[in-house]
Amino acid sequence: MEQTSAPLDLRRRINHLAISRHALSRRNLLALGMSSAEIRFQLETAALVRLHHGVYAVGGAPATPEQRWAAAVMACGDEAALSHLSAAALWALTQVDPVVIDVSLSGRGRRTRPGLRVHRPRRLPRDDTTEHLGIPVTTVTRTLIDLAVIVSRRSLERLVDEAEYLRLLDLADLDRTFEGNEGRAGVTRLRRLLARHRPGTTRTRSPLEEAFLLLVREAKLPDPQVNTRLGPFTIDFLWPERRVAVETDGRAAHDRTAARERDHRRDAWLHANGYLPLRFTWTQVNQRPGEVVRALRPKLGGS
Repeated sequence: MEQTSAPLDLRRRINHLAISRHALSRRNLLALGMSSAEIRFQLETAALVRLHHGVYAVGGAPATPEQRWAAAVMACGDEAALSHLSAAALWALTQVDPVVIDVSLSGRGRRTRPGLRVHRPRRLPRDDTTEHLGIPVTTVTRTLIDLAVIVSRRSLERLVDEAEYLRLLDLADLDRTFEGNEGRAGVTRLRRLLARHRPGTTRTRSPLEEAFLLLVREAKLPDPQVNTRLGPFTIDFLWPERRVAVETDGRAAHDRTAARERDHRRDAWLHANGYLPLRFTWTQVNQRPGEVVRALRPKLGGS
């Protein structure tokens, strides 16, 4: 019998599901009323595109990170969830979109897929997973626990600060997840970091800001607040108790007249309100760090 394209109503339902779930599993298509023969025909005519074995996208649909993540989870089965760095990307805790997608799946097995890194934790309680943007994913707390053993302390700190900024950290969820994962190295490391962490101290916006913060810490100066609002301005680095405000000037950041005028207004406002404004250039921070530390230490103290 000659195959025909899917009826209009079925195509609409397929498109609606693909939009909400980002990808389609074979089970999805069969549940919508499509037969195996129709699925094959849709693939042959490029109305469907295979992403993984048994996982498809609607032909012509834009390839998005969400599509890649959803397809990866579908390829690993009903109990799977996006995890680790891929979960951090879905939660917008990082701008890095790893080429290899991390998926966690409880229980034993050796299921692998090209382009996927399948994790088999001893325990993946249902409460440690949720759904975000239509994609099964580990909770923010579980994601941080998983990452605590594979990323640097500084990277973990930045992830925590981003979660706080996005208001994704829930104290009750932290306590519950810690209790359910007691004994894991990631719990110990995350707990230690949170015990010393001050919200707002790590959310840098540029390599120069990151270099300046590292310099402050290596010099054992007090931690500043980073990119915090003060009056009508956002201050790069602020020590409110010491009334010190630092701006880091990138190589090209202050070439424009409007930017220079804004800097003058900010400095005048800071002076008028009892703050000491200081400025350091890319060259000072990266090539003459001792000069920066000598300028800061009398104003801030520190060991």
